Amino acid sequence: MNTEPLCVLYHHTPVGWLQLCADAQGLCGVHFVPQPGPDRGDCPVLPLAAAQLDEYFAGQRRQFTLPLSLNGQGTPFQRRVWAALCRIPYGTTCSYGELAAAVGCPRGARAVGMANHNNPLAIVVPCHRVVNRGGGLGGYAGGLAIKQQLLALEGAR
Repeated sequence: MNTEPLCVLYHHTPVGWLQLCADAQGLCGVHFVPQPGPDRGDCPVLPLAAAQLDEYFAGQRRQFTLPLSLNGQGTPFQRRVWAALCRIPYGTTCSYGELAAAVGCPRGARAVGMANHNNPLAIVVPCHRVVNRGGGLGGYAGGLAIKQQLLALEGAR
């Protein structure tokens, strides 16, 4: 597990405050927070992440090109789910069941939901693109209103 101290940057977006965390390898956390705290450290990936998030919210970016660091985070299954999330194209959705099948666990829709819940890189690893089989939103760490806002921004059905 990575024990390096994190660099932290708080960034305001159209969906509220995000806490961006990084280590020497890259971005390791994007979390919804109710208010900003003190920034700390000087990791070059954090201003880049903030700029790419701004481009995303302005409709100018469809894919993030950031070095990511998931050192010590998640189980092997969760990391497979997070990698599969990155392959869901901008503006589209898939169901929890479809994602479970894509990671080789066709009966694992609930497990996929829990992996999404534990996704440490909100928005950048787009767990908001996963919905219920019938098209309902399902859950989202940032709340359903934010999930709906992100999907609307992307033009997802």
